[in-house]
Amino acid sequence: MWFRGGVILPQCLSFARGLTVSAAIAGAVALGGCQTDDATVERHLKPLSQQMLALIEQKSMAKDLPILIRIFKEESELEVWKQDRSGQMALLKSYPICRWSGELGPKIREGDRQAPEGFYTITPGQMNPNSSLYLSFNLGYPNSYDRAHGRTGTHLMVHGDCSSSGCYSMTDEQITEIFALAREAFFGGQRSFQVQAYPFRMTPKNMARHRNNPSMPFWRMLKEGYDHFEVTHMEPKVDVCERRYVFDARAPANASTPLAFNPTGRCPAYEIPQEIAYAVSTKQQKDEIKIAELVKGGISPAPIRTNTDGGMHSVFLAKLKPGEVRDNGGDLRMSLFSPAPGTIPPNVNPPKEPSPVWTAAAAPAAPATAERPPRTSVRPTEIAAPIAARGGAVSQPKASVATPKPPVLTPPRRSTLAAQSSAKADELVTTAAPPVGNGVLLRGAQPVVPTGTFESRWLSNLR
Repeated sequence: MWFRGGVILPQCLSFARGLTVSAAIAGAVALGGCQTDDATVERHLKPLSQQMLALIEQKSMAKDLPILIRIFKEESELEVWKQDRSGQMALLKSYPICRWSGELGPKIREGDRQAPEGFYTITPGQMNPNSSLYLSFNLGYPNSYDRAHGRTGTHLMVHGDCSSSGCYSMTDEQITEIFALAREAFFGGQRSFQVQAYPFRMTPKNMARHRNNPSMPFWRMLKEGYDHFEVTHMEPKVDVCERRYVFDARAPANASTPLAFNPTGRCPAYEIPQEIAYAVSTKQQKDEIKIAELVKGGISPAPIRTNTDGGMHSVFLAKLKPGEVRDNGGDLRMSLFSPAPGTIPPNVNPPKEPSPVWTAAAAPAAPATAERPPRTSVRPTEIAAPIAARGGAVSQPKASVATPKPPVLTPPRRSTLAAQSSAKADELVTTAAPPVGNGVLLRGAQPVVPTGTFESRWLSNLR
């Protein structure tokens, strides 16, 4: 162990220099131990390269500022975001993923070889410097959302060695750099960092392509968190209640007790900060309009594949299968990352060519919507304070502007919503939303969904 009898081992002094930041980190960073093996010490203590330090400086960051990671299965890419000196998150570097297993969709049970999708928190105690797969960190699956749905699985990692049985695997060179970025952030005082794992980039084009996938209700919920991050460039606060994710929830201004979320229990009354609610609602409305336009324009639905063998970024596929390699969307990917960033082990096998079991046109009905996200519609004219986007983030409303007391949103019954979904589901029909004040107050977990929107297509399954 790094701490034996209260004494820090000499070979671990450099790694322990940041542990005085707080007692919590000091206790948690006993990850699994330093060994006297020089190769092991070199792996998890390897300093950031001069090129990375120059990139950090170029982006007005510091090596010990907080990080956040986003993962995209279909694109086979991992992004490291880092806080800059303005306090916002900015993209530091994108890494092609060498191998991931399973298919698009969440992990359900132990042994299904699925790489997880969702929001995960990584503490120092989840970092493993002595991993048999070079270096690794545990995603913490199952999280509270996964457990609320009875999902099982253990040891789901991001690691090296370019091999996967439910994990996201990088090359050894890549995981060394990612591990070092996390290590330096912990040294700087970050107690944990967030990993957001998505099936694909949650763009209107991708949402339209995958519109008939049975996982779409779950993905729409993930997009809520994706949108919160996109409009703020700040790590969203993530909670779980009534078996669904809730983002950036805070206690109402007149609350007498702090918020308490029970993953399987009823959601408490909460509100979303006004500036975030407005920015997210505006983005979602624009996205839904674009999705409807793409669908009407004839964009082909993506084939739905099951029992697939995961993925590998085209820059690695090109090394194993020379020739032009394109991603699942048909776009050429090699130019972004060529040449391959790291060593591919000789025993690595590329994923098998997937074949659709049934096409999107014949997709089965979507599951019940325990995973369907809440929706909040906000009209810009009803926001008391002007809100302006600034550098990818939203500015705070002026404190001097008086705002009315936020009302409680009382959603209609599910059966009523289902009846309102008509044959015009491809048309975007916006409905008036109740006014909001300082925040959007939500009582319980029932979503408010404008009729005729992209999301309402699954309401018929609620009967």
